[in-house]
Amino acid sequence: MNTKNWDILSSGTPQSLEELKSILLRNRNIGKQESEEFLNPIIPNLITLKKLGIAKREVDKAITRILEARDKGQQVIVYGDYDADGVCASAILWETLYSLKVKALPYLPDRFSEGYGINRKSIESLKKKYPDLGLIITVDNGIVAGDAVAFANSIDTDVIITDHHEVSEILPEAYAIIHTKKLSGSGVSWILSREILKFLDQEIEDRGLELAAIGTIADQLPLTGACRSFVKYGLLSLRKTIRPGLICLYEVSAIESSNIGIYEVSFILAPRINSSGRMTHAIDSLRLICTKDKIKALELSNSLEKTNLNRQEVVESVVKSVLKMSNNEEKAVVVSDESYHEGVIGLAASKIVEKYYKPAIVISKGEKLSKASGRSIRGFNIIEAIRSLSHLIVEGGGHEMAAGFTIETVKIEEFTGKFYELARAISDQIFVRKLIIDCPLDFNLINWELINILDIFSPFGAGNPQPIFITKQIK
Repeated sequence: MNTKNWDILSSGTPQSLEELKSILLRNRNIGKQESEEFLNPIIPNLITLKKLGIAKREVDKAITRILEARDKGQQVIVYGDYDADGVCASAILWETLYSLKVKALPYLPDRFSEGYGINRKSIESLKKKYPDLGLIITVDNGIVAGDAVAFANSIDTDVIITDHHEVSEILPEAYAIIHTKKLSGSGVSWILSREILKFLDQEIEDRGLELAAIGTIADQLPLTGACRSFVKYGLLSLRKTIRPGLICLYEVSAIESSNIGIYEVSFILAPRINSSGRMTHAIDSLRLICTKDKIKALELSNSLEKTNLNRQEVVESVVKSVLKMSNNEEKAVVVSDESYHEGVIGLAASKIVEKYYKPAIVISKGEKLSKASGRSIRGFNIIEAIRSLSHLIVEGGGHEMAAGFTIETVKIEEFTGKFYELARAISDQIFVRKLIIDCPLDFNLINWELINILDIFSPFGAGNPQPIFITKQIK
């Protein structure tokens, strides 16, 4: 790599490991007040609602309504999402409600026929199937579903929203809203479960914590603050899990439970959990996580392995096509085609970003409506860019680095031109791929004590990258 693309965050060479520790904290924007929590994360059980920015009154309302549904024998639906975070969030809350004898069922929408998030069509279908449906609890979705919530209210079905995505200007008129951007969807689900169990004086321990860790890592949330606590302690739970589904998934994936870390979750476990939602239906992943039957667990694990291999082949095919169609002269990539499999366009967009280091949007064209998925680079807020073109899309949501939306097929060409205009306005410096180096380091500080310090800084991931050092004038 050309040295011009190196970004050395601290030019001074530390004279001691204590000084190095301060540099690493500063480089990660960890101030003195937060440093103790960062280096010694508290267990998730002790993280307060106030710390998360979650309103206690909303949690209290949610608990009261859930217990009312239990007492009245009303059907409760835990309405999740088809990605790893959504599947894990659904499992956490459903298992908690089931253990408390709430008449609850998990529900994961079909990516292809229903799309992301709670919607009117799905609510109508659920109400028809379960006439005694009185309460829907969303997990990892719902914060922008104003129309769907309004419809649910009109048919005497209350909605409790638990979500972590970007809010819209007007919040849905839900019975209660439990929202924070400081956790994953599964993390928010875990917190609500914790509060329900606390209210009922039930034992909490770390039940479901391994699932919250998977969801947090899979969603690539910054591993700082509360997310760091969930992942640090959740990884410990993953290593000692007694869930037959996860144990069989370890075996099929050829990983040792004692070695499970960020890499194993990001590149081995999460893709397999995600694969069913991308290619068929996410319910198989949910069944795998929740089953207590070892034979069923092995059967589902093998099925997911085959689905994941199929997913890899489809992604490769889409990427090859995208590379042929993309315009290298633009500061972004926007491509669309009828042949693109809707379930893998996000993965294809990620591959394009890796190759060209520019924002990428891949669109699966339909006859009237098309589905799009985008990925970005640091410095280009892709959901902000997409929302600035809201007059051209039907609906959409996401984060600064990843977003998805639906668009009328006839408007794709206009959207593409406008998106390119937005990208052209961004400084050229944003599009330079950089190797981020923490600081220079002398050989005399490379010892076992350094290894111990780096271990304290783990787990590494988004928001807390693995430290990289440079040593100069080596012969």
